[in-house]
Amino acid sequence: MVKDTKLYDLLSVSPSANENEIKKAYRKAALKYHPDKPTGDTEKFKEISEAFDILSDQDKRTLYDQYGLEAARRGGPQFDPGSAGAGGNPFAGGQHPFGGGFSAGDASNIFEQFARSGGMGDDAGGFHFSSSGFDGFGGGSPFGGFGGMPGGFSSGGAGGRASRPEPETAQIKLPVSLEDLAKGTTKKMKLNRKGRNGEKEEKIMNITIKPGWKEGTKINFKNEGDYTPYGRQTVQFILQEKAHPHFKREDNDLIYTLPLTFKESLLGFDKVIESVDGRKIPFSRSSPVQPSSESVYPGLGMPISKSPGQRGDLKIKFKIDYPISLTPQQKQAIRENF
Repeated sequence: MVKDTKLYDLLSVSPSANENEIKKAYRKAALKYHPDKPTGDTEKFKEISEAFDILSDQDKRTLYDQYGLEAARRGGPQFDPGSAGAGGNPFAGGQHPFGGGFSAGDASNIFEQFARSGGMGDDAGGFHFSSSGFDGFGGGSPFGGFGGMPGGFSSGGAGGRASRPEPETAQIKLPVSLEDLAKGTTKKMKLNRKGRNGEKEEKIMNITIKPGWKEGTKINFKNEGDYTPYGRQTVQFILQEKAHPHFKREDNDLIYTLPLTFKESLLGFDKVIESVDGRKIPFSRSSPVQPSSESVYPGLGMPISKSPGQRGDLKIKFKIDYPISLTPQQKQAIRENF
């Protein structure tokens, strides 16, 4: 049950009205009370514009339904330490914190944005827009142009309103294998979150990971976290690269350390290396391998996410298993041949 129905009454809708019903009600009232119309009423126009501003925004509407008009204006319930105890008034303390409350400029900005977005339907034929804003119904607007910031709010001053606080962002680390970062994948995560009334909810999140994304990449899901007085939190997944037994990533390059026996390092070898995306790469040597050397295969590294079709390099380094001891016969053979 809503705490207050004043805003619904201003638009002549019920508290259960959906988004389309609220838009239709505002269009009808705006056409009737706009100050440029013969039936215009500046104060009434301000009131119905503020009602639309709050009821058309789900987060503001929730605050209004639960805590009342001042909570929606302030972006959440505020408690006055001198009066808010048992039975205290959570909105005691006097003036609106933003100074001036909802202004004529706010009302006209909302009306302009609504009309520009096509919200007036066929009735929009009577509106005139110039480069500086709305010019009224064939004449000058009593508000003197609209300017302002997108969304219907002025950028400051005595008549402006500060934006309401944003809900905090809930960060979750998401471990991902190098194989998944190379090929891309979709991860499903079950999210336990708090609902509007504090109840536990479960939400399945489908997280698309694009080929080549790196550790630290952030994936945001707006309005999917716990419910707070300011709306639902943004859930932010932060990619963590899992350690790989053979490969190490350096930017877009892949480093592969190939283990060799002492014999292989001297006489050569034939091997097959499986890359992180499943490709089989033949790799052989017929001459001795220097421990500090490396082989570079251009274009066989990680995909470059910002340059589709391009990849980094695959760099192969060697780890030679030198013997820790030699027999007299082995020592003699080395002396005779080296």
